[in-house]
Amino acid sequence: MPYWLMKSEPDELSILDLKRLGRARWDGVRNYQARNFLRSMQVGELFFFYHSSCPQPGIAGIARIASATYPDPTALDPASHYFDAKASAEKNPWSALDVEFVEAFPNVIGLPRLRASTALAELALVQRGSRLSVMPVDAEQWAAVLSLR
Repeated sequence: MPYWLMKSEPDELSILDLKRLGRARWDGVRNYQARNFLRSMQVGELFFFYHSSCPQPGIAGIARIASATYPDPTALDPASHYFDAKASAEKNPWSALDVEFVEAFPNVIGLPRLRASTALAELALVQRGSRLSVMPVDAEQWAAVLSLR
């Protein structure tokens, strides 16, 4: 089973928000490669929940894919900052899916600590210039991150 890492700004959706809600929609992905990764996810697959654009960026916990992808409704909502004027109900290039809470880590595993791990040297997250919000994580990388908890 593939593993994933997905980034969210904690003021939009944090791991603790997801814990409180139990399940939430993951939307707003506006990069085609990240969207394609999203579309390849299967119900039941696990991902690291990464807090980005915040004082302490890092992996905050684990969540699970809870639904197949569907058209991202935020692309059609003019009030959303994810609105895409080129999208329509008939032709929406963006996807969303539902996720569910699994675990919040006692402490966020910060980006400097992730970068310092030689076992994670090939993880896209720690590569310079990599800004994808959705990315695959292989089994060895998954285990390496879990060992840092």
